Amino acid sequence: MSRIEYFRVFQQRYAFTTLRRVTGLGALALLLNGCSASQHISQGETAVESNPLHAPQPFERLAPASYTPEAWPQALKASVYLPNGSTDTRRPAALVVHGGGWRNRTPQDMQSIAEQLAGQGYVAVNVEYRFAPEYRFPNQLNDLQQAMTWIHANADEWQVDTDRIVGVGFSSGAHLVSLLALAGVEGPLAEPYGGEQSRLAAVLAGGLPSDLLKFEDGPLVVDFIGGTRAEKTEAYRSASPAWQITPQAPPFFLFHGKWDKLVPVDHATDFYQALQDNRIESELYLQRWRGHITSFLLRGGAIDAGIAFLNRQVNP
Repeated sequence: MSRIEYFRVFQQRYAFTTLRRVTGLGALALLLNGCSASQHISQGETAVESNPLHAPQPFERLAPASYTPEAWPQALKASVYLPNGSTDTRRPAALVVHGGGWRNRTPQDMQSIAEQLAGQGYVAVNVEYRFAPEYRFPNQLNDLQQAMTWIHANADEWQVDTDRIVGVGFSSGAHLVSLLALAGVEGPLAEPYGGEQSRLAAVLAGGLPSDLLKFEDGPLVVDFIGGTRAEKTEAYRSASPAWQITPQAPPFFLFHGKWDKLVPVDHATDFYQALQDNRIESELYLQRWRGHITSFLLRGGAIDAGIAFLNRQVNP
C-alpha cells in the first residue's frame, strides 16, 4: 500500500472528531506538551514565550454565507468570525482552510483555530472548497481566489485592512493557502480569478504537502491532479508550493510532526530551507512524537507560536 493510499484509509477510519473522544487523549496531550515535545527553529530562534499572544478579546460568529458567484459550479460557504469592539480602525483578516486530502472533511475541523484567531483580533474566514475527484486542480485554488475577492468586497463592512490578510491551513488546506500565497497573484495560476486581491501577507501552514512530486502515485494526489506524475509532470510542479518559491514570497510559519509518515517531514524541512535560501522570513516548528493526524490534534503549542508569528507580521 502506498503512503497516499494509507493516508486515505487512515482518514476514513479515524476521523478527527472521533479521535478527540478517545479515552485518555487529554492526558496524553498534557504529557506530550509537558515533555519538550517540539523543536522550534527560526532565523532568530524566536519562541512564543518571548512573543506572547495578545489578551483574547470577544468575537461573534456570523451565520454561514455563500462566498462564490451565482454562476460558480458549486455554491460554497464560509463562516466569518468578527472581533468585537471598536471598528474605527482597520484590522487584519485570516483565510482559514481545512485539510482532508483535497477530497473530504469540513471547516468544522478548523473552528477552534478560527475562534483563536478572532480572539487575537483577526476577522477569521473559515471556508469550504470543492473536492476531488469531481473537481481537480486548479479548481480548489480558484475557490480560494474567490474567497479572497469576497473578503475584499466586504472589507469596509468588516473593517478589514486588505494589506494584512493571512492564510492559515493544515494538510491539504496548508497546501492550498501556500499555493495561493506563492502562485495565486502572478503567473499562470493567477488567471482568471487571482491577481492582486489574492495576495497574502503571511502564511501559517501545518502538515504541508509542499512537493507533490515526492509522493507515490496513490489515489489522493492522482485524483487531485487528474493523472500520474509521469502523465502530468508539469501539473505536479505547478501544484507544488515548493516549486513556486521566489524572493517575493510572504513570511511563512511551518509546523510539522517529526513522525509524520503520510506527509514526511522533509516536505517541511526542504520547504523551509528553500525559503531561507530565498531570504524569506520563516520559522519551522517541528513536533516530536507526532504523526500527521496527531500533529493536528495535539497542536496547541504550534498554533500559539504560529499565531504569535502572524501577529509579528501583521498584528503588532
